[in-house]
Amino acid sequence: MLISKMAAEGGGKEMNEIKTQFTTREGVYKLLTHSEYSRPNRVPFNSQGSNPVNVSFVNVNDQSGNGDRICFNVGRELYFYIYKGVRKAADLSKPIDKRIYKGTQPTCHDFNHLTATAESVSLLVGFSAGQVQLIDPIKKETSKLFNEERLIDKSRVTCVKWVPGSESLFLVSHASGNMYLYNVEHTCGTTAPHYQLLKQGENYSVHTCKSKSTRNPLLKWTVGEGALNEFAFSPDGKFLACVSQDGFLRVFNFDAVELHGTMKSYFGGLLCVCWSPDGKYIVAGGEDDLVTVWSFLDCRVIARGHGHKSWVSVVAFDHYTTSVEESDPMEFSGSDEDFQDQMIHFGRDRANSTQSRLSKRNSTDSRPVSVTYRFGSVGQDTQLCLWDLTEDILFPHLPLSRTRTHTNVMNATSPPAGATIITNTSSNTTNGNNSGANTPGINSLSTTLPRSNSLPHSAATTTTANNTNKAGGGGGGIGTGIMDSAIATGVSKFATLSLHDRKERHHEKDHKRNHSMGHISSKSSDKLNLLTKTKTDPAKTLGTLLCPRMEDVPLLEPLICKKIAHERLTVLIFLEDCLVTACQEGFICTWARPGKVGLLSSQNQASSPSGTVV
Repeated sequence: MLISKMAAEGGGKEMNEIKTQFTTREGVYKLLTHSEYSRPNRVPFNSQGSNPVNVSFVNVNDQSGNGDRICFNVGRELYFYIYKGVRKAADLSKPIDKRIYKGTQPTCHDFNHLTATAESVSLLVGFSAGQVQLIDPIKKETSKLFNEERLIDKSRVTCVKWVPGSESLFLVSHASGNMYLYNVEHTCGTTAPHYQLLKQGENYSVHTCKSKSTRNPLLKWTVGEGALNEFAFSPDGKFLACVSQDGFLRVFNFDAVELHGTMKSYFGGLLCVCWSPDGKYIVAGGEDDLVTVWSFLDCRVIARGHGHKSWVSVVAFDHYTTSVEESDPMEFSGSDEDFQDQMIHFGRDRANSTQSRLSKRNSTDSRPVSVTYRFGSVGQDTQLCLWDLTEDILFPHLPLSRTRTHTNVMNATSPPAGATIITNTSSNTTNGNNSGANTPGINSLSTTLPRSNSLPHSAATTTTANNTNKAGGGGGGIGTGIMDSAIATGVSKFATLSLHDRKERHHEKDHKRNHSMGHISSKSSDKLNLLTKTKTDPAKTLGTLLCPRMEDVPLLEPLICKKIAHERLTVLIFLEDCLVTACQEGFICTWARPGKVGLLSSQNQASSPSGTVV
């Protein structure tokens, strides 16, 4: 059943219209109707009771110049196509691979970008019954099935990702709240694994698999209460951000297995998370209808964004519109043509270039800079929101002459090199302690809180408990895939750890977890959980560094907020020439960036082949 008026709360016909283009400061984004991907019959999918539609991309670097490949799941089906983007219309009659599963549904997937070639790709697929499959959709092969007998975890797979820089390690999270590290070279065993405690901290624990020979899983993480909805690796692969149904963002040092910092949602569970290109900021979204910006260095909330009318299902940074500018005019000396050539060059190596330039903010160079981070969000309200995180939010203490709110698009490529940024603090924390209390300057925010100046100011709106009545899941989107840095080499040592610490005998069982948001099971006999129960009481966290009140942090307003689908949105991915969205009906849409419509706009507007019914 289509929910065609979800976004029209209190609005008229105009608010209920599906937008096919929108305008930002950099220009007009246009929906390319002939670049729409879906099931071959193009019939809207009946999404009742189904897992979120997800999308993964990979480039196989073939010689034809058309190396992009797209994978998406719709219900019990999984499709693998050549992705033609803004260049040519989609031909849905010719999937490279199509799979239909019985008894379970694909929930998420991820390509290994390191090993992808024109002849072979490694694709991990997680399922609603808890299994993880390794397939090669080019060769049409199934390599391995992990957790086949569901002896490791019986709950739905919520997120699966290759460990950055690794050809064999991958991480899987489940609705049980557990997360497992696997090696594709190892088997899972024919009996349920036995675990030994490796490390524990505030509301988390990590166990190694106890066996005579190395087997999967290498590590078991138990994080928070309720489902672990999504995780994301930092751009350098050293840190891991997790969001859970208990409303907490937890950021770990992945190699050291230590908690770096935490944040609590304003209300309800957190469903999605992403990192800024330089790893300095994390954005999370969820059942409080907000997007929350958290500083990795300061371990505190620095802003919230209000624009959605329902749960936020995906957040993602746009690396191509994120801008870092030196104020030194000599930095950009040269002709416009030289500058343009430089931007094109950066665009070809987008992940590394954006990250490397932004990472120079750690240097001692104190030249003034202008910074604008662009990120987006989509939600169950069927709306797409774009946000700019600008200097007036990042540095509220700086003189107004330093504050700039423009977005430098630079032909939708990555920003120029050599930029630095000034940070007032650099305090990091480990050993599971929340570091916000140790961060100076937390109470020195301006009494008049800055806002995004792209829209008229409106009163801060506090989300009510009505959110608990809103429909289903969300939280299924895959991030933008900027994991090009090498993994911390110490991770591999977990496969051969000597299990000598026997005083902490922890008999790990499949204990029941409370899936209602914000609650902690009172039946747990774990002293650690009993200890943290008082710390995670929502009534006690509101107004603290974990969860500041609405009036205590800047409130962002979206640059644009447009209804773009009939059903809830589940995907937002920023690519060089376009952005990609998907809704629960199974339609994957391509939105051309300003000036990037290209050849497709001049093509014959006749409909492409409808294909055959699945």
